[in-house]
Amino acid sequence: MRIGLYPGTFDPVTNGHIDIIGRAVKLVDRLVIGVARNDDKGPLFTTDERVEMLREAVAGFDADIVVEPFDTLLMHFAEKLDAAVIVRGLRAVADFEYEFQMTAMNQRLNSRIETVFLMADPRHQAIASRLVKEIARLDGAIESFVSPAVAARVLAKVKGRA
Repeated sequence: MRIGLYPGTFDPVTNGHIDIIGRAVKLVDRLVIGVARNDDKGPLFTTDERVEMLREAVAGFDADIVVEPFDTLLMHFAEKLDAAVIVRGLRAVADFEYEFQMTAMNQRLNSRIETVFLMADPRHQAIASRLVKEIARLDGAIESFVSPAVAARVLAKVKGRA
C-alpha cells in the first residue's frame, strides 16, 4: 500500500488545501493528513478543532483518507506511518524557496521518503490560512476561500462566539 502524508497546520483548512487533497488521493492508496500541533504560534483553532474540521471536509471523498495530529519531527511521523511520499502544495515562488530547503533537509534525514509537489489550482493560489483569518478579523468576506462550515467557525472565533 502506497501511503502519502500531507502535513500542515490547516489553521483553518482552505479550499486550496482541499484542492491539493483531491489531487493527492489520485497518487496514493491512503492519504494521511497530518495536522501539526503549533501551539507556540498561537493558532486560532486548537489541534482538536483543526482535526475535526479536516475530518468533516474530507468526509465526502471516495478515498482512503485519515486525519491525525502530530507533534514530532515530520520525518519521524512519516516513518511511523510507513509513508512513501510527503505531499506538499505550492502556490508561489516564495513557497518553493521554503519547501526546497525543507525537502533537502528531509532527504538527508530519510532518503527513502520522496516529496511530491502539487501546484495549487490558479483559483486557489492566493489563498493562505493566515490571510483568511486576517480578512475575517477585518470583517471581510471569506466564503470564497473556505467551505461554509469553516467560514462559520472562523467568524465565530474571531468574533469571540466560540
